[in-house]
Amino acid sequence: MDLVHALQEPLKNALGQATAKVMAEHLDLHTVGDLLHHYPRRYAERGELTRLSDLPLDEHVTVVAQVATARVLRFNGGSGQRLEVTITDGSGQLQLVFFGRGIHKPHKDLLPGTRAMFAGKVSVFNRKMQLAHPAYELLRGDGDSATEAVDSWAGALIPIYPATAKLESWKIAKSVDAVLPSAQEALDPLPPSLREGRGLIPLPEALLKIHRPHAKADIATARDRLKWDEAFVLQVALARRRFADAQLPAVARPPRAGGLLDAFDAKLPFTLTDGQRAVSKEIFDDLATEHPMHRLLQGEVGSGKTMVALRAMLAVVDAGGQAAMLAPTEVLAQQHHRSITEMMGELAEGGMLGGSEHATKVTLLTGSMGTAARRQALLDLATGEAGIVIGTHALIEDKVQFHDLGLVVVDEQHRFGVEQRDALRGKGKQPPHLLVMTATPIPRTVAMTVFGDLETSVLDQLPAGRSPISTHVVPAQDKPHFLARAWERVREEVENGHQAYVVCPRIGDDEGEEEPKKGKKKSAEDEAEKRPPLAVLDVAEELTHGPLRGLAVEVLHGRMQPDDKDAVMRRFAAGETHVLVATTVIEVGVNVPNATAMVIMDADRFGVSQLHQLRGRVGRGSAPGLCLLVTDMPEASPARARLAAVAATLDGFELSRIDLEQRREGDVLGQAQSGVRSSLRMLAVIDDEEIIAAAREEATAVVSRDPDLEHLPELRTALDALLDAEREQYLDKG
Repeated sequence: MDLVHALQEPLKNALGQATAKVMAEHLDLHTVGDLLHHYPRRYAERGELTRLSDLPLDEHVTVVAQVATARVLRFNGGSGQRLEVTITDGSGQLQLVFFGRGIHKPHKDLLPGTRAMFAGKVSVFNRKMQLAHPAYELLRGDGDSATEAVDSWAGALIPIYPATAKLESWKIAKSVDAVLPSAQEALDPLPPSLREGRGLIPLPEALLKIHRPHAKADIATARDRLKWDEAFVLQVALARRRFADAQLPAVARPPRAGGLLDAFDAKLPFTLTDGQRAVSKEIFDDLATEHPMHRLLQGEVGSGKTMVALRAMLAVVDAGGQAAMLAPTEVLAQQHHRSITEMMGELAEGGMLGGSEHATKVTLLTGSMGTAARRQALLDLATGEAGIVIGTHALIEDKVQFHDLGLVVVDEQHRFGVEQRDALRGKGKQPPHLLVMTATPIPRTVAMTVFGDLETSVLDQLPAGRSPISTHVVPAQDKPHFLARAWERVREEVENGHQAYVVCPRIGDDEGEEEPKKGKKKSAEDEAEKRPPLAVLDVAEELTHGPLRGLAVEVLHGRMQPDDKDAVMRRFAAGETHVLVATTVIEVGVNVPNATAMVIMDADRFGVSQLHQLRGRVGRGSAPGLCLLVTDMPEASPARARLAAVAATLDGFELSRIDLEQRREGDVLGQAQSGVRSSLRMLAVIDDEEIIAAAREEATAVVSRDPDLEHLPELRTALDALLDAEREQYLDKG
């Protein structure tokens, strides 16, 4: 067989149609190479028992454990029966349950003292973790008397694969055995000099050792090698992107003395932080060069990123160009437009009575604008009358023409499709400079992978005047009086002249309603208990007639008409509304300094970074902020641990590390944007900083010597395989 295609053979040829179909549908594995790169999640030792105390709720797991007790119980007046089995690892226990006719075989197999592998989905019943009807494979005895299944796995280390309900770990292991000989034909993407210089084993050897290790040292050397493959190939893709960008021409836009920027700085009522000044200098230096700036500006919630971006936009206007700010939602676009025109004052009134001599026009462009306003906005952009435009994806439409687009600022980049960002960049006479902003703190290693084509600036100081935020978990089911007290606290804040947000995960009418997220499957006992409603419309109704009776309560969500949304935000900003019950449309950019309290309903449905983002909406003025995380999840659950982590720190970078550590593999590169499986299976972006940094260095050197990889065909092949066409397009468009 052609060496290039050995690992590209379809799995149906190697394993048969039925197995291949299940692997494709449930694990997204299609070729021999895909299966060989589906690595064991961990390894169980014959004599070792698994830690049952760390099992994640609502995930499919494989555990190796010993049966402690087994008993048959009758219910429904004796007509029904179930088998309850308790398994142990010495430090914790887990309950297995089998029902009806399905109990006979496990009742015979799972006797006390028996060791086995069990696979199933972790759920909660009667506030205890359990596996219902798990699949299992017995591990009888030791050595020569072990089952054939265990004998086929090398040595004493049993690989435990990422599995699904349809495909248990031990079945995946047997499939790997069938294709493992093909590993010998794997092409090695690492240049020999790099591999030898770093003391890495060849790729075929690494694949054999990762799947069938004879000792723990085999796993370590295989992992070292496979991590390098992933880090290096990805960094080569990004280095090629940076190299291509460096060849592009751009109009230099150096800051000009005595212009709009100086006039703006002179009227600022506060002093910029040292961080804002340092980051602005980095941006101004980039703008002064004749190839496009590609810079990521990340900073804590409320660190003053908008101020830095505005000063960059003003510098570009001074240099004769236009600046566009792209916001992910109409609410945020309107909010930015309002705050920027307020900050600029008469400097935003170009061509109008009362406008300053240095003034420009700041235009808003969104999809819901009336025809006349839209026509005027388009005219202002085409003629250059508007130096600054703030808008949503409406900015990207073909009919939008700029006079001379010099800078694109993208706010909350992770909410945009790549094509959208690319389309806006294509509207300049030459490629415009690009500044990407995110309020989601990103560890350095993630910045080097996800945003590897961008230089990074970090704002880690909060401006003077920001107040501390205290955060508390409210266990509504364990302690219902805590929830009652939460509403009392909201009322107290309002009585003291402040305002509050209540955030819910759903809107609440049936139209287009999403299914509840995973992790919230309720047992019959949970269903019977009264629980707080989770939807904006329901919660607002209940609060208005209940604990917040007499206060001005309004709702805000994404399906409202844009004018209605804007009117609600204006009333809230003006202090006319006491409590705003909203979905996550308020997550970024919304700035109401008088809002001091936030109650997040069903907080366990939100990610760590998202909770941190939401919390950043309070404490923006002189009064301290309060954030209450309401949950029904049991105290011992991973969800509660996640909420406790958010309550314990206001450090967004620390929380982003926790968030990444808790995410499942394949999540890190933003699948929502690329639409494909992540290429990172072995590399842990949090733990492998040294490898990523070294790979970036090596990749940059390789690409500068050979940008088209003409002399490294194996690397080119690996690039095509690991970063398939769709992902390369994602990286190319940056």
